[in-house]
Amino acid sequence: MTELNRKVALITGADRGIGFETAKELGAQGYTVLIGSRNVARGQNAVDKLKAMDITADTLQIDATQRYTIQNAADQINKMYHKLDVLINNAGIAMADDALPSTVSEEVLRKTFDTNFFGSFIVTQIMLPLIKKSDAGRIVSLSSSVGSLEWQSHPMEGAPINPAYAASKNGVNALTVMFARELADTDIKVNAADPGWTATDLNGFNAPRTVAEGAKIVIKLATLPADGPSGQLISESGKVAW
Repeated sequence: MTELNRKVALITGADRGIGFETAKELGAQGYTVLIGSRNVARGQNAVDKLKAMDITADTLQIDATQRYTIQNAADQINKMYHKLDVLINNAGIAMADDALPSTVSEEVLRKTFDTNFFGSFIVTQIMLPLIKKSDAGRIVSLSSSVGSLEWQSHPMEGAPINPAYAASKNGVNALTVMFARELADTDIKVNAADPGWTATDLNGFNAPRTVAEGAKIVIKLATLPADGPSGQLISESGKVAW
């Protein structure tokens, strides 16, 4: 695959966890992977690891809560690659003291929404002109079944509520539907990925699924064929109810 024809994927928050695993797998498929990271050193460390695997990679400083960093990254992508084939909104946070809606603080709500909801929205909005230059753009936002209103209405016994995290991911689901509607007459597919309960730093690595397992659905949605779905929340098991 020539550099001119190589597909380009940007993954935010990709210096570790599901984001890094996704970068590794897309890179192995021949994509140029761009690691979006708030921390330049961590981003470069991730790129060095990918290059050691013969993966074409670069890092971009992106803080999902700082619009200018996102715009700067878009400008760099436009200058270097002139397009973006895949955007994966992976950056996200889950905060302590997010147990019950009656006790969660406004500060926790706002911080969680700033990264998970507004971050995904602003990154998508700014990167969209570059994605439209792709022959078959793909937008994937990391979500969760916890953000499903159906799941919250009929939870498993002992399942947490996590109001800030859950509401922010429900917002991500809503954005997915709206962008998919706007782009329905294009070749761009927009979906939300539910990786399942995966062991990452968000949960202190206390979960049954590995990052390799969690990344599978993200990679699948990032590489959907032309007849693939759009405007859905999808897990490895299939479509998840809103």
